[in-house]
Order: sequence, then C-alpha cells, then structure tokens
Amino acid sequence: MTAVKEMSNWDVEKIRADFPVLSQTVNGKPLVYLDNAASSQVPQVVIDRGAKYLREEHSNIHRGVHYLSQHATTAYEAAREKVKRFINAKEAKECIFVRGTTEGINLVAYSYGRKFVGEGDEILISAMEHHANIIPWQVLAEEKGARIKVIPINERGELILEEYENLLNERTKIVAVAHVSNALGTVNPVKEMIATAHKFGVPVLIDAAQSVPHFPVDVQDLDADFLVFSGHKMYAPTGSGVLYGKKEWLDKMPPYQTGGGMIRTVTFEKTTYAGLPEKFEAGTPAIAAGIGLGAAIDYLNSIDFEAAARYEHELLEYATEKLSAIEGVKLIGTAREKASVLSFTIENVHPHDIGTILDQSGIAVRAGHHCAQPVMQFFDVPATARASFAFYNTREEVDKLAEAVHKVIEVFA
Repeated sequence: MTAVKEMSNWDVEKIRADFPVLSQTVNGKPLVYLDNAASSQVPQVVIDRGAKYLREEHSNIHRGVHYLSQHATTAYEAAREKVKRFINAKEAKECIFVRGTTEGINLVAYSYGRKFVGEGDEILISAMEHHANIIPWQVLAEEKGARIKVIPINERGELILEEYENLLNERTKIVAVAHVSNALGTVNPVKEMIATAHKFGVPVLIDAAQSVPHFPVDVQDLDADFLVFSGHKMYAPTGSGVLYGKKEWLDKMPPYQTGGGMIRTVTFEKTTYAGLPEKFEAGTPAIAAGIGLGAAIDYLNSIDFEAAARYEHELLEYATEKLSAIEGVKLIGTAREKASVLSFTIENVHPHDIGTILDQSGIAVRAGHHCAQPVMQFFDVPATARASFAFYNTREEVDKLAEAVHKVIEVFA
C-alpha cells in the first residue's frame, strides 16, 4: 500500500475537547476509544441538552396542555424535524422514532412483512448482515412459509452484484441490506441496488446504523423505501433511533405496537388508528433520548460533517497501512470502498486475548463475532478484533494501537 498522505486540515484537538469521556485514563493510560461502531461517545452539548430536559422540561408529551408538556412536546417534535432535514426525508412524519436500528428493522419485518409477505415468497438479505437484519426476517419467513435468499460476498468482503441481480424475481417481496458492514466496514452500493430492486417493484430496507454516523445519507437520492439507524452510534444517547419509511408504504402498514398515543378513537367494539408518525409510536417514548438525538444532529451540522467524513477516511487508510505492515496480522475485510471499521486477527492469538491486552494499554476495541456470525463463518475465523474510528480519533491513537498489537504478538511469541 502506498504511503498515506498527511491528514487533512481537521482540528481534532478542538473536537476532542467537546467529548468529556476522552480526557480520562484507563489502567493508568490515556483512553484510546476505538469502539465507535458499537457506540460512539457523546459531546457535552448533547449531555447538557438531555440534562436540561430532565431538569427543566420533564413531562409527558403530546397529551398535556400545561406548560411543561407543551415545552417537552415542542422539543421532541423539533428533533423529528432535524432528523427529516438531516436525511432529507420529504416529510417529518416519515421519520418514526424507535429505540434503535434493531427495533426499526423489527417494526418493518412485523408490519410490512405480515401484510405483504406470504407462503413461497422470498426475502433477500446479504451474507454480511448484522444479526438484527437476519433474525427478524427468519422469524417472519418461518411464520409465513417464505424463504430467505442470501446475496453472497467475495473474499474481499464485497457483495457479488451479479448474483444479487440473479436472485431478484417476481417472488421477492423485500430486500434488506446494510449500507456499511459493522464487521467488515464494506460500503455497499445501495443506490444501485435499490434501483435494481425497483425494476422488479421490490421495496428495499437499508440498515444505515454504520453509515449515517460517518457520511451524509440522503434518502431521496438513494430512493430508499425504508432506512433505519441508531442514535447511540451517532453521538446521541442510547434509546434513540429512527425508522424512515416512504409515506406510501407506512400508510399501508398496520401498527407494530398498540396502546396509548397511536389511536384516533377507541370503543369496546372498534379502534381506529392515528396517522403518521403516531400510528407507530405507541406509549410514552424515550423523550430525553429523542431530544438528545436532535442535539446530536445539531452538533454534526455545526462541525462540517463532510470534512469529518474525509478525515475519518484518511484515518482509516492510515490505520490500514500501519496494521498491514505488522507480521502475523491479517485484515478481515479489504473492500475497495470502506468506512470506519478495521477488523483483524493475529496468528495464534484469540481476539478476546487481543482485546484484553489492548485494554491494559487503555485501548478500547471490540473483540468477538460482532453480531455477524455468518461473516465469521465465511472467513473461517471464530471472531475478530475490531477497531472502529470516529472523527475525534487521532493518528497518535492509531500509532498506540499498532504498538499495542506488537506487544500482543510479543506476549504470545
């Protein structure tokens, strides 16, 4: 690999000052947080916004006429408008608040699937999916007598698009695919894949959990039918997330959960449901988390998000170069288009041991199958160590990662 050029003009130290957790030490060493694909850290402005709600505005939303309820409702619905603009949805009511990507996929599998998928139909997913984009479809297929079809990948961890096109047919009822693989970092050509599926009249769900935090995503440009993502991977609190769906589909789908807030009228004989987005938001939501998601979007808009994406890509290239040069290290996932994630193994060392030794140096990585066991089976490894980057990480932290990997190899030599 050719030498990586000098990093772009990105004031990473200024950015790091926004994240209080990054200033702490772990095992006597400065924290090097490289587990962003699992959960990113939260900037102070988002922490402060959540605290403001709990301190000054805490009340249930949508149903109260009193001062606190009105303020909380305004803040919560303002967050929905921010989501709409951030992903360029046509209407805010196409943005359904959920607890995260997993709940969003389950909602579509339950609501769309139980209405539109029948016996003998086919559900198309890819070989690199997170378990959250496999199991809901398996449950649906078993219940309906449908079949799961899998888009294969090559040795680089890229989808084989010719096979994808061959799998599409008149029995295909939905395609569900990751925008970016959480285990490999592969960026899939989802715009092209959506266009191909639409030739067959097939709707597409995009798991954007690993893309929305790392580069701009425009649902209208993609022409996605459904798109899901989690707040906790994009600098917001846990318990926040979004299902975007085209209104034409959401209007046809029955509620996922029922109860307060999602109804128009209730009698003992019959219930009629509210319109979007309320139809899919039964009960009291995670109000502070939703408001925090809006604050996280404000933060991303304030820092030049496109410049942040370029910096992250340069950092990934640098880390790839550093680890590739270490004898005994094998990278898992070498796609031409990647984002954020660097998975690797070390010869004769279990990834859990890698993670444990790196932690002794204050370096946080993820070790395991990353909720992507079929990917591990394809590459014939039990697990990998995964370093995943955000725009607050630095070249110096990558250097520390490389030094610690050398120490792991020395320990097991």
